[in-house]
Amino acid sequence: MTPQDPGVYIPPAQMYTELRSLSDGLTRVETKLDGIGQGLTDLGKDVADHETRLRALERGRWPLPTIAALAGVAGAATGAIALFAR
Repeated sequence: MTPQDPGVYIPPAQMYTELRSLSDGLTRVETKLDGIGQGLTDLGKDVADHETRLRALERGRWPLPTIAALAGVAGAATGAIALFAR
């Protein structure tokens, strides 16, 4: 008969050291996640600001093609009137 394997013995001091190391690592991860969360909040504000600015530029730009089309029609009408007025 072979003796029973007693297993691995880990002293309480070593367990405490490992637990503290794990706790410190978890604290670092939490700190990084908080920083990432803050960065995402700031990024959301920047995106909203850019979206507002783009919409303002688009609103100011839409009349240009319309004005060009109206100027073309007016020029064609003026040319037609001049042609038929002779």
